[in-house]
Amino acid sequence: MAVLKYSRQREAIKNFLMTRKDHPTAETVYMNVREVYPNISLGTVYRNLTLLSDMGEIKKLHLEDGIDHFDADTHPHNHFLCTKCGTVLDIDYEENEDFQIDDHANSVFDGKITGHITYFQGICPACCKTLV
Repeated sequence: MAVLKYSRQREAIKNFLMTRKDHPTAETVYMNVREVYPNISLGTVYRNLTLLSDMGEIKKLHLEDGIDHFDADTHPHNHFLCTKCGTVLDIDYEENEDFQIDDHANSVFDGKITGHITYFQGICPACCKTLV
């Protein structure tokens, strides 16, 4: 396996993602990273996001809005998608000891469940405030 050459642009992309909790799109990453690297191209951002995702250093989220979102937090956790504004947020909670969703799914499925991805939908806190 070839050793990956260090890239300041790739590092800037990863560092930017680590500052965010809103799971930005590639376009958002591009607009922010180009403030530091004005000559970076959108294609370079896409390639580096894909590479970082393939390496397991970030997560690429495929949501039903059809746009890939990126998350620097690679630990297992669930996500919330606001159906009003499209914001993606983390939802961290501990599963009940008596009910583990993977165990339950394995009990009703003939195959082997090895994990799950859950997306919750609804209206985010910011949009809820505008409804009042």
